[in-house]
Amino acid sequence: MLRALLRPIRLDLILMGSFVLAATVIYPFRDQLQGQSLGVEEWTPKSTLVVEEHLVPRAKFPVIDVHSHHRPYDDARLKQLLGEMDALNLQMLVNLSGGSGDRLKAVVEAFPKKHPDRFVVFANIDFSDVGSPDFAENAAKRLEEDVRNGAVGLKFFKNFGMSVNYPDGRRMHVDDPAMDKVFEVCAREKLPVLIHVADPAPFWQPHDKYNEKWLELKLRPGRLKKSPPSFEDLVEERNRLVAKHPKVNFILAHMGWHGGDLKKLGRLFDENPNMYVDIAAVLYELGRVPFSGREFFIKYSDRILFGKDSWAPDEFPYYWRVFETRDEYFDYYRRYHAHWQLYGLGLPDDVLKKVYYKNALRLISRIDPSIFPE
Repeated sequence: MLRALLRPIRLDLILMGSFVLAATVIYPFRDQLQGQSLGVEEWTPKSTLVVEEHLVPRAKFPVIDVHSHHRPYDDARLKQLLGEMDALNLQMLVNLSGGSGDRLKAVVEAFPKKHPDRFVVFANIDFSDVGSPDFAENAAKRLEEDVRNGAVGLKFFKNFGMSVNYPDGRRMHVDDPAMDKVFEVCAREKLPVLIHVADPAPFWQPHDKYNEKWLELKLRPGRLKKSPPSFEDLVEERNRLVAKHPKVNFILAHMGWHGGDLKKLGRLFDENPNMYVDIAAVLYELGRVPFSGREFFIKYSDRILFGKDSWAPDEFPYYWRVFETRDEYFDYYRRYHAHWQLYGLGLPDDVLKKVYYKNALRLISRIDPSIFPE
């Protein structure tokens, strides 16, 4: 007996036995422990709400997407794109990435020259010679040439106002007088100007627990902005620009980033009869205000145009569902944009037609209206 007690202790067996005992005790609580350590980035709950669903794979009326970006494609990819458009009832895409000069010629050749009833192209400003004595004159002349080569509008990307600088480092403001000659061309040629100014206001706010865009900024930290310029600086410059050129029709991309404050956007509409918006990439704002959002669309139905931005055919039906149904509490397609659910606005047919194609036909005069219903 004593000899047995004095044998060396097998620590390995003791440890193994402890592990087996711990595993036996912990196993029933494994899922609970994993749940407690789950990060918000991973939390994707499945709703238990039971409500009617009305999926809308194809828009009720033909659509002009005024906010799209495409580089020239080969014939196979172009054929695929047209098939995707047909399935969605997208009659026409406005390619905002036309560029200028030879690039614009190439984009026009690749799209509207081949399919004039499906594509139009907007030009972009070449800022490479900003600060030169002849910049204003040259920019206006380049735009005139681009119009002769097939451009039907002008698009400003968000670098205008945020990162276009003079050689001495000064920021070029959105309402800089150096651009006046360009807007004179737009007025004379009746070119709509689709302009992206700033980014969502929360990108300038502290990245803390109160920021509605916390998840997006966590996943895309490069989107956090610093002042100057502030969001307010950029918006005020844009508003002065729109007021300064009353003969130019301005389409504010992404609802001017005012989709979360429709009263403010309504006041801007009331003050500026030459101001319009597209709804590109801000469906998440509209889908959470089914009552005031519906009223807003009906009241300002002449001022809102359909746009999507990034080309992803499986995302368009979310737009059709929000606009055409009264569905409740359904998912948005990109969670870091919206951590909430969407609701349908159930827009009347006359409003749908204006948003989907009639407003675009009125502003982009070079689109043939005969290919659309009355």
